Amino acid sequence: MWTIPKPKYRTGFCAEGEIAVNIGGVRVVLYGDVLNRYPESRLAELVNCSTQNYEVISSLCDDFDPGRKEFYFDRDPDAFKCIIDVYYFDEIHIKRGICPVCFIKEMEFWKIEQSVLDECCKSYLMEKEEELKEITNKVKVILEDLEVEQCITRTQRCQRFLWMLMEKPGSSLPARFIAIASFLAILVSAVVMCVGTIPELQVTDSEGKLVEHPTLEAIETACMLWFTAEYLLRLASSPNKLHFALSIMNVIDFMAIMPFYVVLSLTYLGTTSMMELANVQQAVQALRIMRIARIFKLARHSSGLQTLTYALKRSLKELGLLLMYMSVGIFVFSALAYTMEQSHPETLFRSIPQSFWWAIITMTTVGYGDIYPKTALGKCNAAVSFLCGVIAIALPIHPIINNFVVFYNKQKVLETAAKHEVELMELKSGRDARRKSRN
Repeated sequence: MWTIPKPKYRTGFCAEGEIAVNIGGVRVVLYGDVLNRYPESRLAELVNCSTQNYEVISSLCDDFDPGRKEFYFDRDPDAFKCIIDVYYFDEIHIKRGICPVCFIKEMEFWKIEQSVLDECCKSYLMEKEEELKEITNKVKVILEDLEVEQCITRTQRCQRFLWMLMEKPGSSLPARFIAIASFLAILVSAVVMCVGTIPELQVTDSEGKLVEHPTLEAIETACMLWFTAEYLLRLASSPNKLHFALSIMNVIDFMAIMPFYVVLSLTYLGTTSMMELANVQQAVQALRIMRIARIFKLARHSSGLQTLTYALKRSLKELGLLLMYMSVGIFVFSALAYTMEQSHPETLFRSIPQSFWWAIITMTTVGYGDIYPKTALGKCNAAVSFLCGVIAIALPIHPIINNFVVFYNKQKVLETAAKHEVELMELKSGRDARRKSRN
């Protein structure tokens, strides 16, 4: 069997068709025919160039010993051990402990394309590049918060101060108080919305209908005025109005505010006989339901809720599998239940679509008892269905929890890395300033 000759880690002179490279003190002897498998690489160019052409050699390596035919490189020897694998195995693996970003720079130096990286290393590299981008974005945000612009107008300075006050709770004590007040307003508004539906706390209007208590309406109005002022101030101070308006959290804020003013408008139009009162009341009732959207405003003040949202996004595959398992089980067990229960004269399973509800509450182990099997086969089918439901629900739970933990820890690490990066930049700028002052 023919085998590819391996590189030699030895001293001494090179034979014909061999070259020696010294990578950070590690001497390796390589075969020319092997290096020519990638003719555009740096090592192949060294093999094919003439040893008398010192200008070309000096452009390809750091130093050269013509007597020993040895080329010197001030590079990482551990990374080079991975690089030379491409000449023997047509693929490269990034070994543990080597920075993937630095390894890509090594590949660029040795003129090796990234396409030879194995798939596992490509995914690892992409993950690290995403982490670096996130760190860069966090560093930019921190620098934007710390930088003091000198050449700006008074209007721009006020806009920036207002933006920091409304969007950056950690920037100052007043900004923290505003964030706490906004958080409390959300909670108070949610409590008022729930308490206002209690019949004992409602009052009777002129038409004899129960309506929300005037005190609760006043509190609701005060909260909505706070939300409106907060949204308008944030919009006015935003550096990018379009990006602000299209942001998901800001869309939720707008959807939480809008029903209040639409209800006022519809009520006014209804009382002026421009619209039928019944239609106005239906529209008002529908828009009042939209007030529940304001509870999602809490996510803007809670990093835990934001992390949970991102973790669920990362777990879409697992959630999709859960829905698929449940959908298949619901269809199968509802059809079996309908078939098995037809022999009973007092069957509660009138059709397969109606049996879907029974299958859902059985597989999720809720079991309201409004629909239940009465035959022996139907009961066996129900037992199997809830056992399968427990298994189907339990299987994807661990990956979802693991994604949450991994993402949460990752965010903490990235935030710490971004702060360290900012500290290093400040130290470097301080050293440069001291050097300039000495000179």
